[in-house]
Amino acid sequence: MIQFDSVSHRYGDREVLRDVSLHLDEPRIGIIGGNGSGKSTLARLCNGLVRPTAGRVSVDGYDTVRDLAIVRTLVGFVFQDPDLQIIMPTVAEDLAFSLRPARLPKAEVEARVMDWLERYGLASHRDHGAHLLSGGQKQLLAIAAILITGPRIVIFDEPTTLLDLANKRRVMQVIRDLTQPVIVVTHDLDSLTDFDRVIVLHQGGVVADDRPETALPFYRDLIDAEADRA
Repeated sequence: MIQFDSVSHRYGDREVLRDVSLHLDEPRIGIIGGNGSGKSTLARLCNGLVRPTAGRVSVDGYDTVRDLAIVRTLVGFVFQDPDLQIIMPTVAEDLAFSLRPARLPKAEVEARVMDWLERYGLASHRDHGAHLLSGGQKQLLAIAAILITGPRIVIFDEPTTLLDLANKRRVMQVIRDLTQPVIVVTHDLDSLTDFDRVIVLHQGGVVADDRPETALPFYRDLIDAEADRA
């Protein structure tokens, strides 16, 4: 469970989140909002990539500032651009790199790496250059590199933005199949219709927080109203 208690965040003089209080414990949560609404900042606050300027964020009772090392083991984060997460030269080496902190025997590392490569159809690319994969394959590798560490919660920040339709569907199916709770930041409203909860951010605050059948139309109406005023 992730808890936001009166959280605000500033980048210099610009306030991007303002007095946000949330209790996040549903299996599938979507976060939507326009550019600059604060949604990516909110996602990054969940595992300490960003620190609150005011208020407190906690994960299962662990403070994201004071207990950052523990929080990072509990909450995995998948970025929009997988190239930001791919570190090692080959596909297998990149997955193995994620397991380094665990100091596992070499045989166990190799077994876990092959297991995850097979799950996501990457086994035949085991020794290929990681940055030479297709966009969809890179995103699957980035997801596998987080999941192989066994996080209890996974945050996805616009995971399908750079993908074509077929790969968008594949990645969203991977997300739906996860046993861990997930929080997905996205502009793809149709991908959230079967989620448990959708949070709408606007100008740094939460303006709607409900089931998709209520929150998604609210957001569409909000965007239409802003367009009419422009």
